[in-house]
Amino acid sequence: MNKKYYLILFLVFILIPIYWMVNMSFKPNSEILSRLTLYPHEFTLANYEEILTSEFWRAGYINSIIMASMNVVFVTIAALPAAYAFSRWDFRGDKHLFFWFLTNRMAPPAAFMVPFFILYSNLNLIDTYWAVALAHCLFNLPLAIWILEGFMSGIPKEIDEMAFIDGHSFTSFCWNIFLPLIKPGIAVTAFLTFMFSWVELLLARTLTNEAAQPITVTLTRSLGAGGWDWGVLAAAGVIAMIPGAIIVYLVRDLLATGFSMGRV
Repeated sequence: MNKKYYLILFLVFILIPIYWMVNMSFKPNSEILSRLTLYPHEFTLANYEEILTSEFWRAGYINSIIMASMNVVFVTIAALPAAYAFSRWDFRGDKHLFFWFLTNRMAPPAAFMVPFFILYSNLNLIDTYWAVALAHCLFNLPLAIWILEGFMSGIPKEIDEMAFIDGHSFTSFCWNIFLPLIKPGIAVTAFLTFMFSWVELLLARTLTNEAAQPITVTLTRSLGAGGWDWGVLAAAGVIAMIPGAIIVYLVRDLLATGFSMGRV
């Protein structure tokens, strides 16, 4: 069989869950629970109206966007100088320190759940944007450093030396020469950081109550007296995919370049 048919089958397999969620989002609960249908027989927009008109749902999306965006800013600002140091300088214990960063990414979030809760309770940060955004840095920062270090290591060190010989300060060199060279790497890092922060549940649920709970937590707390409203949950899931789709569309060229370079 031609390779393109395998690719088509793979794409179909990947898209089935997404199609099924979109399909459910246009059905009333009565149809979802009564029979299996490949398309809505009782088409309705009531599920999306519930999402768009409910303060409960809107707050979850807004909170998620704010927290994920804060996390991207924190991680990018911290990862760039760290990755530059690992890619350009040799110092004692650099390999061990780099590996230690990666082990933080490998650790399960549950291992840090209680320490984070106690720490942020003492700092009065529970149920704030800062709590979740900073907690996610523990897992996203090692990944960002690892990705950016791969991109930076692919740029010859001679570029740094020539820039300094030409009279550039370190700040001028980084801003005008080095950062433009690694734009694809920054785009990939920002995209993955945003998405990992957007979908994380355990720490977000532990560190928020009501005021700052993101959409992942809102989805798990939407059980009503009548049970799960599956149509509304499906509509919420569809809308939750939109920010990621928008980001991919806006930086698609940089992502395509980035995923073909560096460590990704």
